[in-house]
Parts: sequence; structure tokens; C-alpha cells
Amino acid sequence: MNFILDCFSKTPNGTQLKEGPTTGDKDAPPPPPPPPPKLTYALLQAQDASTSATIVKLLAENETFVGLAECEAEDIISRDDEDGVKLQAGIQISIDKGVLPELEEPPAYMQIDVIGKSPQDVCDIIIKDMGAAAKEGGVIVLCGLSGTGKGTTVEKLKERLPTAVTWSNGNVFRTLTLLAVTWCELFQHEDFEPEEALTPANLSGFMRMMSFTKADGKWDIAVKGLGLDFKVSEVTNTLLKSPKVGRHIPTVAERTQGEVVAFAARATERMGLDGLIVLLEGRAQTCDYVPTPYRYTLVMSDTTVLGQRRAAQRLGAVTLAAVPKTERPPAGSEGGAEGEG
Repeated sequence: MNFILDCFSKTPNGTQLKEGPTTGDKDAPPPPPPPPPKLTYALLQAQDASTSATIVKLLAENETFVGLAECEAEDIISRDDEDGVKLQAGIQISIDKGVLPELEEPPAYMQIDVIGKSPQDVCDIIIKDMGAAAKEGGVIVLCGLSGTGKGTTVEKLKERLPTAVTWSNGNVFRTLTLLAVTWCELFQHEDFEPEEALTPANLSGFMRMMSFTKADGKWDIAVKGLGLDFKVSEVTNTLLKSPKVGRHIPTVAERTQGEVVAFAARATERMGLDGLIVLLEGRAQTCDYVPTPYRYTLVMSDTTVLGQRRAAQRLGAVTLAAVPKTERPPAGSEGGAEGEG
């Protein structure tokens, strides 16, 4: 941490080197190496890919950082594998229930090695591959290990594609949870009873209470049933984030993967046909069921880079919080940010 703070600079530029000797002077000493990159406060505040890249350059040969990066890479891969196994188990339950079909062969994904590529470079590849659909509408599926830049790529695509919108299954799971909890309340269960509330018949009924509709130019999930009548966009930060919903989401999500995946597949397809570019970030186990030819997996041919990125992200966040207020540039000054306190 002290190493990072020692590299911290309140000036936006590092020291400028004087012009070196001409190449014609054979006896002249070799030019000095370039100075290390400066981690300015503005760069640290950004907390983006450029911040992580600078920290990696600063600490690439630091033994502690190298060890941390190796641990982070191993943890990411291990956790990703464990999550994939759990998710596949949920998908298999849905296949056995007949909610999802069993895929004879998984769809093909274009693999994009992100090493040596900026987020804009990755976007260039995707947009070029989409061709005319980038303007006409479609669904873009992004998969890959944690830390490969899926979230950053989604944000950059939103900036470059005017009709782009993101899709998340989170609100679908929350809505199903609310319906299940409400069912228990109506039938006077003292607590949430998943075995009673999440029967195949009930789940089928809950899904019929949810419709994906377009009103006033916007797509939304409408809910009507069990005394509830609302649009999800109206209650995203209130009812759907209430404690009675939040504490039961894991239980409901474990048993309703298929229902949510099927709902998302239909919804995203409709938005794509309506001229929108739908950005869906997720895992192949669920994304395989989304009908689209635009599938991309972000990979890193060198997993040590994956660990370096994650380690740099962690250090960057902690360092930003650790910078003393007396060392922060004044609001509106170079290296600072407008409105900074």
C-alpha cells in the first residue's frame, strides 16, 4: 500500500526528460529509461481500466503484488468453476421439469482474447461482427471469467450504440420472490415456505402473472395477480428491495433458473426485434438459451494478467480511500475533479 501511495502524484504529468543525445554520437551514453508512470489522484478516482493498467505497470516486479495476483487468478478460476457447476445443476432441474429443453449442442461463441486490447478494441470487434445489426437491432451476449472486462465492454458498447440497453435477470428473480412471499402471506403461512410456495403449479401461475410489455415507448415487466398490480420499473428500488424479498432470493433463484431463463430469452428477443441492441452479460449455462447469433466470450490467453487486473482493482479502491485529505488536490484543480469535497 505504501508503495502505491509513494507513486501518488497530485500533478497530471510526470517529470519531462531532457532531449537526449543524437544517434550519431557513438560515444554518448544510452538514454535513461523512461520514468515510471504516475498515479495521479484523477486517475485513481477514475477506478477504471486505465487505473488498473497503471497500477500493474508500477507493481509488475513487486514480489508482494506478484503473489497477490497469483492468488487472485487462482481464486477467480476456482470460484467461477464452482459457480458454473451450481448453475448447471439448476439448469438440469429445469430440464427435468420440462421448463427448458435439453440442448443437443451448445451454440457457438466468438472468443476474443482481451490481452493487449483496450475496451474500445473489443467493442470494435463486436460491432464489426454484427454488421448491419449494430444499427438495426439484436441481442449481444457476453460471457467470460470474472475480470475479463465484460462490465467495461458493456458500458463502452452503450456509449457507442445509441439504441443499446442492458438486461439483467435480477429483477425477474426479485419479482418471482415477491410473488412467492405474497402467496405465503395470503395463505396465512407464518413464514416463507418454499416447499409449499414453489410447486410447479404455483411457479407456472406466477409466470402467467408476469408479462413483458411496451408502453409509452418503453419495455417493462408488468405484474398483476395475488392483489399486486405494478410495473417493475416503478418498484425496483422500493418493494423489490424490501427485506422480505431480499432474504429469500437465494432460495427462489436456486429453484427457478429455468423459468427466469425462458422469460429472459423471450423478452430480449422481442426487444431486439423492436430495433434495440440488448446487452446481456452472464454465463454460458443460461445465455445458451437466448436466441441470438451475436455471442462473445472474453478470454485471457495468459491468466496471470487476470490476477493482476483483479489485484490492481482491489489495491486501487483501497488506496483511493487511504489518500489523506491533505494530499488531495483542491476541487476543480488539475488532477482533481469538479465538485470534489
